[in-house]
Amino acid sequence: MIMTNKKWAVKRITVNLAAQEAEKLEQYCQLTGRPATDVIRELIRGLSTSEDNK
Repeated sequence: MIMTNKKWAVKRITVNLAAQEAEKLEQYCQLTGRPATDVIRELIRGLSTSEDNK
């Protein structure tokens, strides 16, 4: 039996970025030594939603 932890369930997405956006992300990642996935996750976690007010 395989058990999955829903907290760590993964959904893969593809994001299309303009060249300037991709370059900015790459520069930030190089500067901070962090992978793009971590940076994007942190930005998403910082978004406000109506669920935050409950």
